[in-house]
Amino acid sequence: MEQKRSKLVTWIQESITAKMFTVGMLILILLIPLAFVQDLIKERKHRQEEVVSEINNKWGNEIIISGPILKVPYKEIKEVKSLNSETNLYDIKKEEYTHYAYFFPETLNIDSKVKTKPLNRSIYKSVVFTSDITVEGKFPIINFELEALQPENILWNKATVIIQTSNLKGIRNTVETELGNEKFSMAPIYNNSALNTIESSSIDNFSMMNQKAINFKFELKINGSEAVKFIPIGKTTKASIASNWASPSFDGMFLPEDGSREISKDGFKASWKVLQINRQFEQTFYNSLPDLTPFAFGANLIIPVNEYAKSERASKYGFLVIGLTFLVFLLIQLVSKVYIHPFQYVMIGLALVMYYTLLISISEHSSFLKAYVIATLAVLALVSLYSKSILKSNKFAALIGISLFALYGFIYVIIQLEDYALLVGSIGLFVILAAIMYFSKKIDWENK
Repeated sequence: MEQKRSKLVTWIQESITAKMFTVGMLILILLIPLAFVQDLIKERKHRQEEVVSEINNKWGNEIIISGPILKVPYKEIKEVKSLNSETNLYDIKKEEYTHYAYFFPETLNIDSKVKTKPLNRSIYKSVVFTSDITVEGKFPIINFELEALQPENILWNKATVIIQTSNLKGIRNTVETELGNEKFSMAPIYNNSALNTIESSSIDNFSMMNQKAINFKFELKINGSEAVKFIPIGKTTKASIASNWASPSFDGMFLPEDGSREISKDGFKASWKVLQINRQFEQTFYNSLPDLTPFAFGANLIIPVNEYAKSERASKYGFLVIGLTFLVFLLIQLVSKVYIHPFQYVMIGLALVMYYTLLISISEHSSFLKAYVIATLAVLALVSLYSKSILKSNKFAALIGISLFALYGFIYVIIQLEDYALLVGSIGLFVILAAIMYFSKKIDWENK
């Protein structure tokens, strides 16, 4: 019995097939703690997103601006018939309904200055901004010819100006709209539209002002985060955004004009021009305003890939790191005839898994590059020293260290790349495969 057991142990220690099977099973087993580490990274990332969302919500969310819009009420008189039970005849009554017409500007010029700043809570950071927005232009002469309304049914003296925004609580100044030579203070009103609305007091002399095109102007100082966008309600809409943020993403229905985009490490500038023919809505609406937010355009102030996203991307290469490291040990074992116990493989694998916990924990308090360097050097030293003790060779330990260093360096390059990550990754894996094929040809595979 002992002789059979001795033969089995000898076969496991000397058989190439047994060694490859054992190493393969250990790699699969180590995927379990690696999956736990990846879940930890996702949990920390989700927690960061919650905190950032809470910070942004209190400071001010995405900014979408639509306005100014002239709101003119008018009366509609309908005859309503009702059966009189006593006379058995129909009584005719006139009922009066009030509706509203909404008129958009002829020209709309928007200038926005956006200044960003970081907000911290514990170890988490969000980027918010304050935008100084100046809007000016002119309204055309307002008429109801298409509706064929009687002049006496138009309530000119109750006309108002409205401005719509997605971020009412972010406004940091008293908003006044200058219409002609007069100024009108704005106050919020309740509605169930997609955007919040602020409205002016009634323009008592609007019928006199409406004899010619009316100039307008208003200014907003508003806190926000994530994005600043505008809805092109002007027959001709021109907009510009200038910011100290260096990572914009131009978003929405319309892109900036060719040649107007300037992006540098100090910030960006961009300008847009949108004509009525470029969009799918008219200049006048009756009864209610539709949701025009799908036509908004502007800039997202995106945060470059953060530490959690980079750590998550790095952890996806965990299987590759463990597999290639074990393969190097296996090839050394086959060439040198040194026996490496499965327990020793497990210790090496756990050290490689611990790399990612070091990476995520250090990056929460420092930059990703610094965390990557510290975690790499720590695991590199640990695995190299352990390799020296089990392989009894400085040469093999140095080979392990160089292999790991090259592998972690290669992964860091892939993480930093965006457009060429797949190309560089494919070329790198091809080179690694070629190297393994070259060195493995020296192994005597007949010893099974």
